[in-house]
Amino acid sequence: MYPLFIDLALTVTGSIILSVLLLLVAGVIGYLTAWYYAKSIYTPIIAGLEKEKTELNNKILGLMDDISNLNGKVDKLNDEVVKLNSEAVKAKEKIGKLEEEIAEKKKEIGKLEEEIAEKDKEIENLRNTTKEN
Repeated sequence: MYPLFIDLALTVTGSIILSVLLLLVAGVIGYLTAWYYAKSIYTPIIAGLEKEKTELNNKILGLMDDISNLNGKVDKLNDEVVKLNSEAVKAKEKIGKLEEEIAEKKKEIGKLEEEIAEKDKEIENLRNTTKEN
C-alpha cells in the first residue's frame, strides 16, 4: 500500500487532489479565524447595543405611563369643559329669562310713567280750575 500512495502522490491526479484538500483546509482555517475575530470584535458592541435597547425599552414604558397619566388628565379636563358648557347654557337661559323680565318691568314702568303723567295733567287741571274759581 505504501508504494500506491507514493505513486498517487507523483501523478497529476494526486497533485490536484492534494491541492484541493489543502485549499479546503486553508478555507476552513480562514473561516474559523474570521469567525473568532468577528466574535471578539462584535460581542462587546452587541452587548452595548442590548444594554441600550433595555434602557430604551424602560424609557418607552415610562413614556407610556406618562401618556396614560396625561390622557387621564385630558379626560378630566374634558369632563370639566362639558360641565362648564352646560353651566354656561343654563346661565344663558337664566339671562334670557331675566332679560324678558326686565323688558316686562320696563313696559310696566313705561305704563306707570304714563299714568303718572296723566295724573300730573289732572293735578295741573285741578290746580288751574281752582285758581280760576
